[in-house]
Formats: sequence, structure tokens, C-alpha cells
Amino acid sequence: MIKDGPAAAAGLPSSLVLSRERVVMAEEVKLSPLTGETEGSDGALAPVSLCGLSVLSCLLLACSYVGSLYVWRSDLPRDHPAVIKRRFTSVLIVSGLSPLFVWAWREFTGVKTIPSLLALMGIRFEGLIPAIILPLLLTMVLFLGPLMQLAFDCPWSFMDGIRVAFDPCFWMLCFSDMRWLRNQVVAPLTEELVFRACMLPMLVPCAGPATAIFTCPLFFGVAHFHHMIELLRFRQGTLSGIFLSAVFQFSYTAVFGAYTAFIFIRTGHLMGPVLCHSFCNYMGFPAISTAMEHPHRHIVLSSYLMGVLLFFLLLFPFTDPSFYGLPTPVCTLASTTSSLCLP
Repeated sequence: MIKDGPAAAAGLPSSLVLSRERVVMAEEVKLSPLTGETEGSDGALAPVSLCGLSVLSCLLLACSYVGSLYVWRSDLPRDHPAVIKRRFTSVLIVSGLSPLFVWAWREFTGVKTIPSLLALMGIRFEGLIPAIILPLLLTMVLFLGPLMQLAFDCPWSFMDGIRVAFDPCFWMLCFSDMRWLRNQVVAPLTEELVFRACMLPMLVPCAGPATAIFTCPLFFGVAHFHHMIELLRFRQGTLSGIFLSAVFQFSYTAVFGAYTAFIFIRTGHLMGPVLCHSFCNYMGFPAISTAMEHPHRHIVLSSYLMGVLLFFLLLFPFTDPSFYGLPTPVCTLASTTSSLCLP
């Protein structure tokens, strides 16, 4: 017989005491109507359920993005202007609807968010100017070697380049080129919106900022495997060559995705990752083999090394959250304080 507690002291029967304790326990631990998993007293899902829904939401979002590329039936290659225009339509629709995934995830999981949904996705004005300049400058430092190589090989003088950059006709020509528009504008904007701005707010409450940085790029890397389907479809290479190319692209995009996820969490802005993505698409993967055979290879290779060293030296100072408004919105979702969210 239970004799401890205020109910026993009041002389209540043991069966009534047990019933009362069961009621209290039922109020403290409830079942989620969606998953059947336990909920806390504040309505938030238990960690296992939260992580499961977060990963599932990210997976559905990634499948929706890639699937939108293939809703159009065509025998034309991916670089054909007609194919690019159609894919623009479907990708922009999915990207425009992607915030609904974050909203639905927040409603189903019961995660409390102080910043607005747009702020969590990096769409805000506070710290916008540093977010435009510093991450892009940091990325250009990393590409110091390729930029030096490009400067040596470019037939234009520096002043010619400045004049072209401010020539409206040049930009009209660029925006009329479907491949340029895809690589420099639409792909960076939509991919960073979907794979960083929407996925990271869903992953951080479950995994924390550090783990989310390395988890989020896996969805981004796997999403690029669809290029292998088109290479096989149009027989652009041998099976082993296409597979190795896909593995390399997955590795490269996963590393790049981790970098832009780091920028997003540290700055709390979408604009920085978008500009860095556009710049990297323009530069491509560094042509190290060409640099080793360059007439000025000593200067070029020294620039490669200097760029990498300066990049790691400036990585944290240039992404100091105090430049962008403390705390960055996505960091408010972390259950514990992370050093990534601190100055």
C-alpha cells in the first residue's frame, strides 16, 4: 500500500491514489495524434519523432525539387533552351512552395520559433549589407589561384573588364542566354532556398547546428545524381566514366553544400550562400592540372596555396555573427548553445 505523498496523508484509498497518479502522468506525457509518439507537456515532439519528421520533410522537399525537373517529357538534352525554360517554370513553382514545407513541419512538430518564418529562412534586412559582401569576398579569397590564372589568360586589360562590367548591353546579352541564366541566377537562388534556407531550420532543432551543416549537404549531393540519368540516357560516355563523374560531383557538391550551410548558420542570411553559389558556378572546379603547366605556374600555384591559407584564416572572422545581428534566427532553434552561433 502506498503511504507516501499528500494523498496518502489525507487518508485516500490506494486505488484512488494510483488513479490520480496515472492522470498526472497522462497530462505530462501525451501521444501525438500524427505519429503516435510521445509529446512533452509543451506539445513538442520527443527527439526521435522530431528527427524523423525533419529528415522526412527534407527528403520530400529534395524529391520534389528534383522531380520537378522531369515532369516535362522531352528527347532534347538538358542544355537546350526549350528544356531550360520548361524546367525554370517547374523549379520556380516548387521553390515558391518550399516555405510551406517548413511551415507544415513547424505545425506538426510543435517547435516554438521566436523569429518569423522568413527570418528563419534567411530573408531579413538586419545585417544584409555585410551578408552580401563578406561571404562573397571570402569565397573569392579561396579562389585566389584560379582568379590569378584567369587574369594571366584573359586577353582584356583591367580597365576593359571594368568597362564591360558596367555595359548594359553585356548584361542584356547574359540575361538572354538561358544557360547563363540557369547557372548564375535560377540554380543558385532556388537550390540555396530549398537545400539551405528551408532544410537547415528543420534540421537544427533535431541535430544541432554543427551536425546539420554536414547532414544538409547529403540531400544536396544526392539530388545531383540525376545528372547521371541524363548522361546515360544520351550515352555521353562509358558507364564507369559516368559513374565516376557522378561520385565526383556528389563529393564536390556535398563539400560545397557544407560550406554554404556554414555561411547560412553563421550569418543567418540567404543572400550570402546564393552569391557564393553563383560565383562558384561561374568559376567551376579549379583547373589544378592546367595551373601546373601554366607559363607562370610558380605565381599561380603560390596563389592557390595563399588563397587556401587566407581562407581558413578569415573563415570565422568574416562570418562573425555579430556582423549580422545576434543571435542569427536559425541559431535560436538549437536546443543548446553552439560555438558556431557565437562571435
